[in-house]
Amino acid sequence: MAKPKPSSAGAKPTAAAPPVTVHSALVTYTSMLALLSLCPPFVILLWYTMVHADGSVVRTYEHLRDHGVLEGLKAIWPMPTLVAWKIIFGFGLFEAVLQLLLPGKRFEGPISPAGNVPVYKANGLQAYAVTLITYLGLWWFGIFNPAIVYDHLGEIYSALVFGSFVFCIFLYIKGHVFPSSSDSGSSGNVIIDFYWGMELYPRIGKYFDIKVFTNCRFGMMSWAVLAVTYCIKQYEMNGRVADSMLVNTALMLIYITKFFWWESGYWCTMDIAHDRAGFYICWGCLVWVPSIYTSPGMYLVNHPLNLGPQLALSILLAGMLCIYINYDCDRQRQEFRRTNGKCSVWGKAPSKIVASYQTTKGETKTSLLLTSGWWGLSRHFHYVPEILSAFFWTVPALFNHFLPYFYVIFLTILLFDRAKRDDDRCSSKYGKYWKIYCNKVPYRVIPGIY
Repeated sequence: MAKPKPSSAGAKPTAAAPPVTVHSALVTYTSMLALLSLCPPFVILLWYTMVHADGSVVRTYEHLRDHGVLEGLKAIWPMPTLVAWKIIFGFGLFEAVLQLLLPGKRFEGPISPAGNVPVYKANGLQAYAVTLITYLGLWWFGIFNPAIVYDHLGEIYSALVFGSFVFCIFLYIKGHVFPSSSDSGSSGNVIIDFYWGMELYPRIGKYFDIKVFTNCRFGMMSWAVLAVTYCIKQYEMNGRVADSMLVNTALMLIYITKFFWWESGYWCTMDIAHDRAGFYICWGCLVWVPSIYTSPGMYLVNHPLNLGPQLALSILLAGMLCIYINYDCDRQRQEFRRTNGKCSVWGKAPSKIVASYQTTKGETKTSLLLTSGWWGLSRHFHYVPEILSAFFWTVPALFNHFLPYFYVIFLTILLFDRAKRDDDRCSSKYGKYWKIYCNKVPYRVIPGIY
């Protein structure tokens, strides 16, 4: 699985340091309970509001008020059906096969806290192309109608809510009984272990990486598939696709294409390289991404708004610019790391800090911290164009209802919290070098403001 410190599949979960939680125990327990108790019903309420309540939060509120919260929720919560399970397992199996069988270049991730180097097969872009071509081909030749997915969307979300919870239990047990590497361990608290995860790089066998599957091949791929689904559903309902839906779908697909083009870079980010595979990240990728991230398009299915050529083109170009800047930020940092700082950043040699740190095994390592280019503006500047991209693919919904903008608000909170967690982690890792870095790049996210 890794080099130069390969880990045994039979390693005990206590072989490595326990999961590090940046937040306090109170925050951890509160967020855990919120995820368990509020997020699952919110997914169903969002689907119901978008599909059956014309996108109106007021209408959904009136339903719950008139019937009582529990009875009202029970009345609208669809039970998982055989059709829903077939769609989920069919899609999941298809993506798992592509992940295993499609060719791809070997890619080595960053050195883990235990000194391991995870090895991946970078075939995400190929899997993305095969998935969309297959999906559109099935529709074009009349073999499968994507509108069926939309028609059973509530049942699919309900199945994902329950099925993903069971999957997270499996991850918890696996982390205790047969971890994949020495980058695993228990905090001694069952709630924290279940929530934050036991393993950093869980695998089934030698080659099937679970986090790559949940985060990339199921979560991100389902986002693209559902974006196309909403577009096709609107076409079948109205005989045409409104320019608002076209802009929304185009920007989402451009963003997701950028993601899979850069997928190996994602494997070096906090989601993969630092956050363990637990309820927090895996349930989110399996349930939250297909529902919340796709919600602006879900809203537009029943709201074929006409923006007009000038406004539609302006939003499209602005969104594409933000996606490009987001990509260029990540490309700049990845190129800096790949060349060990021997590259050009905005036409000149990069400014950097050489920082040393120790692994959990006491080995001294060094890292280069980039302090010029996009990364000289703020320590997490790439989050700014990412949030703006989400705004631009949501704004075609205009402002008749609030709910389509929930994703933009959620993403802003998520990324600002992630920036803080990453800063806290880096401060602990690099010590005095991080203080020097923060003095040189004083703003966390928004230059001149925060």
